[in-house]
Amino acid sequence: MPEKSEKMGSLRSFKHRNFRLFFFANLISNTGTWAQRVAQDWLVVTDLHRGGSELGLVTGLQFLPSLLLSLYAGALADRLDKRKLLILTNTGGGITAAILGWLTISHRVTISEVCLLAFSLGTFGALDAPVRQSFTSELVGKSDIANAVSLNSANFNLGRLVGPAISGLLIAAFHTGPSFLLNAASFVFVVIALLLMRTHELHRSTSEKKHQKIREGIAYIRSRADLVALITTVFFAATFGLNFQIFNALISTKIFHKNAGAFGLLGSVLAIGSLSAAIVSTRLDQKRRPLFIMSFAGVFGISLAITSIMPTYLTYAISLPFAGFLALTTMISANTYVQTTTPQELRGRVMGFYLFVFLGSSPVGSPFIGWLSDAIGIRETIAVCGAITTVGALVTYLLMRERLAQHKYVA
Repeated sequence: MPEKSEKMGSLRSFKHRNFRLFFFANLISNTGTWAQRVAQDWLVVTDLHRGGSELGLVTGLQFLPSLLLSLYAGALADRLDKRKLLILTNTGGGITAAILGWLTISHRVTISEVCLLAFSLGTFGALDAPVRQSFTSELVGKSDIANAVSLNSANFNLGRLVGPAISGLLIAAFHTGPSFLLNAASFVFVVIALLLMRTHELHRSTSEKKHQKIREGIAYIRSRADLVALITTVFFAATFGLNFQIFNALISTKIFHKNAGAFGLLGSVLAIGSLSAAIVSTRLDQKRRPLFIMSFAGVFGISLAITSIMPTYLTYAISLPFAGFLALTTMISANTYVQTTTPQELRGRVMGFYLFVFLGSSPVGSPFIGWLSDAIGIRETIAVCGAITTVGALVTYLLMRERLAQHKYVA
């Protein structure tokens, strides 16, 4: 079977009906997610007339639940029915987005309510992410996991390409409310897809699931130098480097003085590079190694620093796809490596910890970046974040090199 899968090329995961259902529903949902992210940032900065500190606070609150719940959600993923859990999380996310849309359209929304609803949406997202990540193996089976992860990343970034542009047009024509309602409606498609799945075709583990413990997943990670090195590298890249929404919102409004359409366009331009990385990654199944991933993280930090000195809106926009390509190649490769080298019975908890670091770092990084941009300027902040990303990857490699070499993880 593996040989046959290889011959089917970069789209081989589509031979699984359940994966096809989930993929196309998620494409609609991802478009709605990115539409809401742009609208939420625009609502805070322009409609509510807030600065970088408040924008960083809202972003931090949206990802704070990931810091609090990802480990627990990873344990749930190993213990309970993932499909049913995803139905619950997507229903909750849709209701939360609908409430924000209604408050915005009725002109009742305040910064406190935006913070509360961002935290609420983040709570459902934090419970959803580890379950969704580990659910991939049930959709396609072990032989196609790497390909499915890359296709899911392409899906996510295709939504990132279309969503901001749609949101920019909606904001220009109707203000921010319709973007939130669009996201609320998009969750419905995911719930329907989950209900239509053939459960007997899911590749589920037959091992006992009643007593899965979080500490077992953490102990497993600590026993593997490659996972420690990769997760540490991801921490620096995610905390300081992957903040394009804040960077773009502030640099487009404070430096280049652009409107909502131009701000939304930056998200779509960035997604060109991210989508390219996802497409390329569908053919990198056997080439992802810790040194490869850490090298891309270091170069990504350098590219981010370069974007900070772009003199015009056009040159800044042109630089974004290159940074996006490097960032997503790093993250997709790290995600795929962790999933494909972890036993299925531990995958939910390991991915829970991975996402605890990947998403849970935002409550620390986002408020800091927002404050720093107010204190020293957004250009300088982007440059500092790029430098930290590069230095973090380099220092991690130097500290872990001997342990990686002993276990032949560097090759």
